[in-house]
Amino acid sequence: QVQLVESGGGLVQAGGSLRLSCAASGMPFSIYAMGWYRQAPGKQRELVARISTTGNSNYPDSVKGRFTISRDNAKNTVYLQMNSLKPEDTAVYYCTAILGPMNYWGQGTQVTVSS
Repeated sequence: QVQLVESGGGLVQAGGSLRLSCAASGMPFSIYAMGWYRQAPGKQRELVARISTTGNSNYPDSVKGRFTISRDNAKNTVYLQMNSLKPEDTAVYYCTAILGPMNYWGQGTQVTVSS
């Protein structure tokens, strides 16, 4: 079955950087669009970054210029490089794989940014 396993979360000071990874298995990775979402306590899950099968990416204004999504189809892995982190970036970050109506999710990884 499809599995998405996130890693790389942790505690970092404001202004610091983290790199999240999401390893996929049980699916033809290259044909899926991939994305990262986050959910902070008491808030709705929100899109952080998305990358198409051809490598086109998009970001909300809140992270644009600070976060970069990339994918390595040979390793079935998608990455999220997060720079200039802010306390408001604190959340659980989820990896997602998207193909038409199908949408798979990882278990999430906690990112905490201290001020």
